[in-house]
Amino acid sequence: MGTILARKRKDGTTGYTAQVLRKQKGKIVHREAKTFDRKAAAEAWIKKRETELAEPGALERAKAPDATLADAIDRYILESRKAIGRTKAQVLRSIKGYDIADMDCAAIRSDDIVSFAQELLAGGRQPQTVGNYLSHLAAIFRIARPAWGYRLDQQAMRDAHTVLRDLGTTSKSKQRDRRPTLSELDKLMQHFVDRQARAPHSAPMHRLIAFAIFSTRRMEEITRIAWADLDADQNRILVRDMKHPGQKIGNDVMVELTAEALRIINAAPKTDDRIFPYSTDAIGAAFTRACKVLGIENLHFHDLRHEGVSRLFEMGKTIPQAASVSGHRSWASLQRYTHLRQSGDKYAGWKWLDAVAPPN
Repeated sequence: MGTILARKRKDGTTGYTAQVLRKQKGKIVHREAKTFDRKAAAEAWIKKRETELAEPGALERAKAPDATLADAIDRYILESRKAIGRTKAQVLRSIKGYDIADMDCAAIRSDDIVSFAQELLAGGRQPQTVGNYLSHLAAIFRIARPAWGYRLDQQAMRDAHTVLRDLGTTSKSKQRDRRPTLSELDKLMQHFVDRQARAPHSAPMHRLIAFAIFSTRRMEEITRIAWADLDADQNRILVRDMKHPGQKIGNDVMVELTAEALRIINAAPKTDDRIFPYSTDAIGAAFTRACKVLGIENLHFHDLRHEGVSRLFEMGKTIPQAASVSGHRSWASLQRYTHLRQSGDKYAGWKWLDAVAPPN
C-alpha cells in the first residue's frame, strides 16, 4: 500500500507527499515518492503507480538508471562500433542544444517529440530535414532501453512520427532533378582551369567535376578511391563503403568505369595512395563558391552524379548496364530515369575532357 504524508510548507500551504514501496522477500526493492498540492491527486497517483508496478517487468524498468536524452546521445556516439556518418553525428550534436535533450529519458512522451519537431520547423528547417532529424534520433530510442536500461519509450517515437507525418511537419526528401547545362559546365570548367593556373597546389576541381559526371560517383566516394582498388584491365574499380541506407561500413562494391572515367584516372598524378587525395570540405566549398561567383543557381556537386546517370540512359543504356556503373543495388532506384529518351551522348567531343585528360 502507498502512504501519504501531509507537510506544511513555508508559505503556509500543505503539500501531500505520496510514497509507493515494493518489497520482495521482506526487503524494500523499490521506493518512489511524489508531492502534490491536493490529497486527491496524491491518492490517484498512488493507485496509478501501484497498478503500473504490478505489470510484468515494471520493477526492472522502474529501477533503470536515470539519464537525460543528451546522456543517451553521448553514449550512443561513444559505444557505436559502426562508424557514424558525418551528417548523423552533426544532427545528434545539434539535438543536444534543444530543451528536449535535458529531459529525463523516462519523462519524454510523444508530445515532447512533436514539440521538438515543430521547434525545428519554426527555426527554418524544411519538413524533409525535420524528418531526417527524427530518423537519426529514432536510432537512440531503439537501443537505449535494451542496451543501457535508459527509459526511452520507442512507442512514443512511433506515435510522434505518425502525428508529424499527418500534420505535414515531416516529409520524405524530395528527389532533385537539377542537371547542369553545358553552358554552366563551360563556366565552371574555365573558372577552375584558371584557378589551377594561379594556384597549382589547389584541388583540380575541373578534373573532379569531369570525373564525377563520367563515373557517377559521389563526392565522398571520389575522395576514398585508392590506386590499389583500380582494375584497369577490366575497366573496374572497387568503391569502398558505398552509401547504403542500412550499411554504412563494409558496403564495398566493384563498379564499371566508363572509358572517360578511366581516362581521367590514368591522367591523374600518382602522388598519394588515393587517386584524388582531397577533402570533401575543400571540394564542396570550392564548388559552392564558384557557383555563387558565376551566378549559377541551385546547383550542388551531388547533381553531377544525377547528370552522369542521366547521360547513361540518354545513351541507350539499360537499367542493369547503368547500375553496373552507378552501383545502385536496387534497380527500382533507377526507374526515375527510364522516362529519358535515347538522344545520344551530349558529351561526345566535349572539349574539357581533353583539358583534364590530354589524349596520348
